[in-house]
Amino acid sequence: MRTKPVAKKNSPTQLVTAANGAQTIINGLLKYGHDTVFGYPGGQVIPLYDALYDSKIRHILTRHEQGAIHAADGWARITGRPGIVFATSGPGATNLVTGLANAHMDSVPLVVITGQVATTSIGADSFQEADIYGISIPITKHNYLVKNSVDLPRVLAEAFYLANTGRPGPVLIDVPKDIQVQEIQKSWPETINIPGYNPNPPTNPAEIQALADLLNASQRPILYVGGGAILAKAEKQLRELVEKANIPVVVTLQAKGVLPDDHKLVLGLAGMHGSKVANLAIYNSDLILGFGVRFDDRVVGDTRRFAPVARIVHVDIDPAEIGKRLAPDLPITGNLKTVLEKTLELVKPNNRSIWLEELSQIHSETTEDDYEAPNGISPQKTIKLLSEMAKPDAIVVTDVGQHQMWAAQHYISREPRKFLSSGGLGAMGFGLPAAIGAQIASPSSQVILIVGDGGFQMNIQELATIRSHNLPIKILVVNNGCLGMVRQWQKFFFKSRYSQTIFDWNPNFTALGQVYDIPGQKVDDPNLVEKALKSFLSSKGSSLLDLVVPMEANVMPMIPAGQGQTDFFDESRIPGA
Repeated sequence: MRTKPVAKKNSPTQLVTAANGAQTIINGLLKYGHDTVFGYPGGQVIPLYDALYDSKIRHILTRHEQGAIHAADGWARITGRPGIVFATSGPGATNLVTGLANAHMDSVPLVVITGQVATTSIGADSFQEADIYGISIPITKHNYLVKNSVDLPRVLAEAFYLANTGRPGPVLIDVPKDIQVQEIQKSWPETINIPGYNPNPPTNPAEIQALADLLNASQRPILYVGGGAILAKAEKQLRELVEKANIPVVVTLQAKGVLPDDHKLVLGLAGMHGSKVANLAIYNSDLILGFGVRFDDRVVGDTRRFAPVARIVHVDIDPAEIGKRLAPDLPITGNLKTVLEKTLELVKPNNRSIWLEELSQIHSETTEDDYEAPNGISPQKTIKLLSEMAKPDAIVVTDVGQHQMWAAQHYISREPRKFLSSGGLGAMGFGLPAAIGAQIASPSSQVILIVGDGGFQMNIQELATIRSHNLPIKILVVNNGCLGMVRQWQKFFFKSRYSQTIFDWNPNFTALGQVYDIPGQKVDDPNLVEKALKSFLSSKGSSLLDLVVPMEANVMPMIPAGQGQTDFFDESRIPGA
């Protein structure tokens, strides 16, 4: 057990007073209700970590800064509150770049505090100096370089406010070491005023009426819903609208669980690896209601052929997203929950039996089989079985790649904030540390990590963090011996020229887990999968299951990049398929 030294009169620990910059940061975290930090210490944040030493804040020491920021990201996705990260200057700060970009793309609130060399040394290429302020400008919602200690209380207050209002996102605060040790005689701001920042734009009654009129007149509407609906906490209003007006729903990766995946009006994932019925519904619709979405290129594809006869309504709290890829017929900037509440008052009930019957017929004619590889374990069937065997409120975290899409297609999510995945950036290495953050945020939940053998090895050192904190995370390694999604593209579009995508050697993942005192098992026999999953899920602590699947398994259906909703790729036309 760690023992703390007793401070003596005139001891060095007393030189850092309770009112210095570092202590102000700690006080700010507590003031704004944060008691958990993910981080990794270094030379330029020693004062901050010294102030942390006697605080009530729980610090999660990861084994790499990228692990810290992805873990904070997972924590934030579960709680809906800003995840907090500490890191030192130079390489410590630059190791955060992928995590900042990931959070920025997926609208995840973070407050990231980095150390910096002293203000007198900035710009002199000092040891471990890097301009993280300049580096992070395009991948943060906002950032600060604190050059005057009296600004620190205001900066902290603004950072928490910015991170979690309007469209959430990461905010970085770079604090030079001398600022951390300077005494501060400054009170906390009572109000926050940021000129030009309006996180709650007012709704226009005329626009709401126009939205309701379009929906009431529509015969074939589709609700295309994104993660913004979850961020707006609009699930209840969304469901009321869907069921009142009988609107079929397609979702993005970030919106899984906003309505139960098995709801009768939910058609599934839209886009490149979405269901055929979801994509054909978009194509045949006469009205697209884009709620809290970016109209991402992986969904829209060829903008000239996207929903060719549909009117488009785009509702988003961020005006910069509206019209970025498609010019909507009706743009509405506002809080989605407020827009839905007002729209519900004006929308008429409608059974839309003809449209729903048409979609039912399409679904019956296009039901996908499992697209299984000819031999071995089916990853699709395994994930379906996992979905049936896991606890109903389990949290599923994925990494990035084929397993991610199989999970999105086949795992049934019934609640928001229960399916965590790197969407916009598609950052391999996200899954393992994000699962750590999710488990820490929700310690009583069953947390299941679905990860490929490639992504697993990108932040595999975080197994030590799992073991250090005795986190009962279940790790399902979908092991196909390759970088599966890239290999799939090489097969389909580059004549099966597998350039640097096949692993000529992989570690024994079961033995590796045991090195970290994480029990595991390997299964390569389809007849043993159910038994292995039962043992895997029922274990009391953390566990690892190495699921060996055929390298040839592909994610289908698939619409190639830049094509339209009807351009499904025919795998059978590939020579040797």
